[in-house]
Order: sequence, then structure tokens, then C-alpha cells
Amino acid sequence: MAIQDVRTWLSWIAVVPCALWAAVRLSGFEPDWPWVPVVAFTPYATVATVVAGLLACALRQRAPGTVALVAVLALVPAVLPRALTDGNPDAKGPGLRVLAANLLVGQADTEELMRLVDRLRPDVLALQEFTPAAMERLDEAGVRKVLPHAVTHPRLGVGGSAVYARYPLEAGKLIMKGAFGQATAWLKHPGGARIEVVSVHPCAPKRYGRQPCWQAGLEALPRGGDALRVLAGDFNATLDHLPMRDLLAAGYRDAADVMGKGFVATWPQNGSLVQSPGVTIDHVLADSRMAVRAFEVLSLRRTDHRPVFAELRLP
Repeated sequence: MAIQDVRTWLSWIAVVPCALWAAVRLSGFEPDWPWVPVVAFTPYATVATVVAGLLACALRQRAPGTVALVAVLALVPAVLPRALTDGNPDAKGPGLRVLAANLLVGQADTEELMRLVDRLRPDVLALQEFTPAAMERLDEAGVRKVLPHAVTHPRLGVGGSAVYARYPLEAGKLIMKGAFGQATAWLKHPGGARIEVVSVHPCAPKRYGRQPCWQAGLEALPRGGDALRVLAGDFNATLDHLPMRDLLAAGYRDAADVMGKGFVATWPQNGSLVQSPGVTIDHVLADSRMAVRAFEVLSLRRTDHRPVFAELRLP
């Protein structure tokens, strides 16, 4: 085979997968497994597409280089804004501090979680994989002294969730899809606002056949636009998943994206038994009328997720 033919094949082998990735990601169509878990790695695919384009240019291959350029121009605008800060609406109401954590079947370090609560002083604490044992440990650690109001749905396994708050809560309807429960609660803020808070945790789409449960769990979340709402927790989805993009378009903003921290991975946390490149699947989604003043990705021992914290301002 001639050297020119080798260069052409190498270029196409590098470029074609990237071009196909870009086409599916931007198509408005989301195939089932394995695409649903794989699309979470779109930021890495974008970097790979740039590298493939540079390779094609270095090998002086015009056609694959052009295809790579088109793919880059398609993917970069979809992912780059996550590293850039956004403006905020003119929200002049009181603040609302939100902390969310996945407890890994209730195993997360309770003492360290309480230290986060003491340091960050959240008004709302949303917990996922919330078990009866975890609830007992939190009660013993004094969580109700700091956050006296709670709507709790503890379950054995991964399906439990809870909302703790500094202010009065009224229980909302539990969102139940498969074995996964997503607690909802209406918070009465002392500033007068009434805010719905959801502890988010749909099924994980990690194997074939789980997409319907995962998609239904995301689609069951309340849309924005009427009452003020905050959705916080383990979405098992990144901003590259179609149901997540639909949710944002329905009246929310992602706090990490607003603050230019949308590439900070939340799973798997260092020390997890799961070996995977990091992805951003834990979020705080705020009503689009709220301002986002701060966002942090934190650490918590004995769980595979990193907690997330957002400081919001109500309209």
C-alpha cells in the first residue's frame, strides 16, 4: 500500500468516529444503550475530534480534515459554554443555599457530611441513596438541630431520598419510577417565597434496558415556569443528554454551567471502586428567574459521588 493511501486511511479512521459522534449528539435523537451512558463523555470526544482534525492536517488530507473541522465546529459550541460564566437575572430576593449528596446506599461518612453542613450552612440538603441506617446516623449526629424540617423516604438499596431544610417544609408527591424514589417538598422561605425542592435520582442507564426507567425519571421532574423550583441531586445525566437539555429548556439553569464550572466532574469520586473518566452528573438546577451566586463541587468519603453546593438568590 502506498504511503499516501496509508495517510488517507489513518485520517479517516481517526475522523469518522468523531464525525458520527457529532452527528448523533446534535441530531435530536438519542439511541438506547450504549449511547446513553457513552454520550456523557462528549467533552472528551470534542478534544478527540480536535486531535483527529490536527492529525488529518498534519497528514495533508483535505477531505477528512474538512469533515473533522465541521465536527469541531458542531461540538465546540455545545460544550465550551460550560467553562464560561453566564449573566444572571435581576434577582433581588433573599438567598437560598442548596447542598446535594448521593450517599452510596447510605454508606457516606456521616460526620464529614455534617461538617459540610456546618461549614456551608445550607438552607436545603437533598440526599439520594438514602437508607434507614443513614437516616438514623444523621439523626444521631444532630442533623435535625441544624435542619429541623424534613421530608424523608428512606429505602433499602439505592432508591431512597430526602429533603432536609432550615425552614418549614410541606411534603410533595413522591416521584417513583422503578425502584428509584425522588422526594419532593415545598419550602416556605421566611422571605415569603414558596419553593418546590426535588431530590433528584432517576435510574442509572448503565446497562441495556434501563433507558426507559432513566428517561421516565427525568421526564417526571416538574417543568419550570410557574412556581419557583430547585432540582438538586444525582441526575445520572450530563448536559449532553437529551432529556437533560429538554429539562433546562423548560425553565431551569444549571448552577455549574452558570458559574463556568460545568466541566468539573462529580462522578466517580477519587477512591471509588468505579474506574471511569470523570463526568458531571450531579447538578443543582435553579429556576431561570433565580440568580446563581456561587457553586462548588465538594468531597465526601465513602461515596462514589462528589456533593454539589449552590448559592442562589430568589427573584
